[in-house]
Amino acid sequence: MRETYLKKETMSNRGQTYDAIRKLLATLDDPFTRFLEPSRLAALRRGTAGSVTGVGLEITYDGAAGSDIVVLTPTPGGPADRAGVRAGDVIVSIDGTSTEGLSLYDASDLLQGEANSQVEVVLHGPNDPNNKHTLHLARQKVSINPVTYMTCPNVAAPALPPGAQTSSKLGYLRLATFNSNTTAAAQQALAELDKQGIAGLVLDIRNNGGGLFPAGVNVARMLIDRGDLVLIADSQGVRDIYSADGNSIDNTTPLVVLVNKGTASASEVLAGALKDSKRGSIAGEKTFGKGLIQTVVDLSDGSGVAVTVARYQTPAGVDINKIGISPDVQLAPDLPTDPEGVCRILSSQSAPRLYG
Repeated sequence: MRETYLKKETMSNRGQTYDAIRKLLATLDDPFTRFLEPSRLAALRRGTAGSVTGVGLEITYDGAAGSDIVVLTPTPGGPADRAGVRAGDVIVSIDGTSTEGLSLYDASDLLQGEANSQVEVVLHGPNDPNNKHTLHLARQKVSINPVTYMTCPNVAAPALPPGAQTSSKLGYLRLATFNSNTTAAAQQALAELDKQGIAGLVLDIRNNGGGLFPAGVNVARMLIDRGDLVLIADSQGVRDIYSADGNSIDNTTPLVVLVNKGTASASEVLAGALKDSKRGSIAGEKTFGKGLIQTVVDLSDGSGVAVTVARYQTPAGVDINKIGISPDVQLAPDLPTDPEGVCRILSSQSAPRLYG
């Protein structure tokens, strides 16, 4: 195939070469395998480092239809989140440009821009195309704090694990993304919470669209002492297995994992590992179902190619892609996502049952 394209395509300058690469990748019929110009590759790496200037949206293709561009997760506290954008919302247009046929990176380019500049975004809710609404958002530098945590005192009985004394404390740990800072921050948070004499741990990965796969595996190893964590499979079957390393920080505290439809990719890997190992129960909504693995191949001029090379499976062999992780306990989607708000609900008369 490569030799055929080399013979057929004119590549006398950089622009023509880029076009030839795009045409070649289009034959794979995989929207997630894409060519990244130098600026886009740099933007991708800035995002995994922790900050980007835009409206605070992580986007993807609709897991079912494969055509609509949908919100995977809004960054907590970002412009889109403050305006009420939620995971699963469908983006119809950006600054007057229809998203139909638009690549994810073209859409991301339109959403990003100079700090304080305005962008118009037209959206509709999931399965509600006739109810469009228009938002005018001010771009800003969105920094993602990957880990926040606190101790929730005087937790109401329904939210406590079986056998816990009334008004015990729960540790609340929120992972907003998996970036280069997540592993160290999660280690510190778990160590601090362990000192507080908590009766249970609430791990919140709602609206965590993933990020760096190794960071997700690292957090799983902090909570699971032995056994497989995730299987990596391709067209030939399982090709690699990531397992616990026996150096967990806390593998005994009763655990519940909060998920929703904005939980995706590396977050689903973590949820699947915790569920299949019976380390914790899963509470919330069914997760997004993004289980493809991409690797970035760097090219000599600073550009690159993101290529789908495999897919994630849970330790029980469940394919995550387009399926997601189903919760053990259903929760209403309006549970707060900030630590103070969660603790306030858990200590109230309306506290949900978390541990089944």
